Amino acid sequence: MCPSYFFFFCIGSSHEDDMPVVSFNFMLPKKEISMVPDMGKWKRSQAYADYMGFILTLNEGVKGKKLTCEYQVSETVEKLLAMLATLDRWIDETPPVDQPSRFGNKAYRTWYAKLDQEAEALVTAVLPSERHDAAPEIAVYLKEAVGSIIYKHQCI
Repeated sequence: MCPSYFFFFCIGSSHEDDMPVVSFNFMLPKKEISMVPDMGKWKRSQAYADYMGFILTLNEGVKGKKLTCEYQVSETVEKLLAMLATLDRWIDETPPVDQPSRFGNKAYRTWYAKLDQEAEALVTAVLPSERHDAAPEIAVYLKEAVGSIIYKHQCI
């Protein structure tokens, strides 16, 4: 099984036409690391090896490149940037609530509720049609990347 986070960032690679057709088994993520000893299991997993390989490949890909060099932007990267622009626009549309709070601004709940409702559609818009079945799994990663509303509710 290919970890979706790896697939998500590679779908627009310039080599996608050269790649063989592979079938994937997508599933909603579940928490597997609950305690410090669980980290050993993660570090020995194929997913960890794939993730680290992905990070190292990204690192190697930018070595020696100037920030000002010209580069081609793939359609997938354009779609990802549009998705991020949408999230940014939602921030502008959800101004902070003027209120004293020890655990963050309550406007975050409103913003997160919109993300929670729209995440799967946002992800689907980035994915090629033959990979739309990955959207529910990747949407979870997107939502968790910005924080947890559950944690915020427990703290307030």
